[in-house]
Amino acid sequence: MRKTLALCLLTLLFVVANAFAAGEARINGKIVDAATKDPIPNATVTLDATQAKTVHQETKSKKDGSYAFFVLDGTIPYKFTWSAPGYAPHQEVIKLKLGEPNPKDVELSKGDVAPEGGAPVKAAGDPAAIAYNEGAGLANEGKTAEAIAKFEEALKLKPAFTPAWSALAKTHLKLKEYPKAIEAAKKVLEIDDEDTDMWAVLTNSYLATGDKAAAAEAQKHLPANAGQLFNDAAKAINAGNDAEAEKLLKQAVAADPKLARGYYELGMLYARTQKNADAKANLQKYLELEPDSKDAATAKEMIKYLQ
Repeated sequence: MRKTLALCLLTLLFVVANAFAAGEARINGKIVDAATKDPIPNATVTLDATQAKTVHQETKSKKDGSYAFFVLDGTIPYKFTWSAPGYAPHQEVIKLKLGEPNPKDVELSKGDVAPEGGAPVKAAGDPAAIAYNEGAGLANEGKTAEAIAKFEEALKLKPAFTPAWSALAKTHLKLKEYPKAIEAAKKVLEIDDEDTDMWAVLTNSYLATGDKAAAAEAQKHLPANAGQLFNDAAKAINAGNDAEAEKLLKQAVAADPKLARGYYELGMLYARTQKNADAKANLQKYLELEPDSKDAATAKEMIKYLQ
């Protein structure tokens, strides 16, 4: 009997390792221009939990305008925001359906123009704001060099104009002009040291230039995102990289101590790597948080097997 149980559990471990990211709920769709119906590439899609817990995730649309999201907890509603440079954003609160596709296509209409990640600026006769908005429009048309010139024009008129510095930082990062991206991001942070977008620019730019120490320091200013860490761990598991997955899962449960699924996957990972004490501890924590969940029976059987 014990041999049969061991074989069953080992089979289960293999399945978990290869189907880790089955997920609670998924949403996917396409983002298009409301007038032309052309796809909008590189649009930003964010989700934020509206109750029970703090969850924030972000993704970008592909060249064909398609996007997809995986969420760990599909039992609560989320506020979704679809936005793109030059378009008015669209928001909806959605309760996703479990165990089935959640298709959601979105049409964005031309609105207040803003560069990627930036907020629209009311010009009101301000020459710097006018130049900035013109630059945003050029950026949306793919005229990057002309857009940069307009952002720089805005900064000559108003050197502390953070939207222009922010736009420059993101544009230079996209162009892989990392020293310029770093310089612009630092200008914003001199004024607002809590701008997470700019800390992200610094993190990515320093990593690209090989300055791992500076990247690690910048990353300390970024909020830990349990959901994203969990998803990254899923990718590591499916790639056969248990060491990386362990690190990411530990970060995920540290960011959200109530992330039951994180403890479950850690427990299964430790069982696969024969770290029995750690496996039992994490599976027991999972059962404390979700004693009646669909995987509770499996966790209990695994704990018995590990004893």
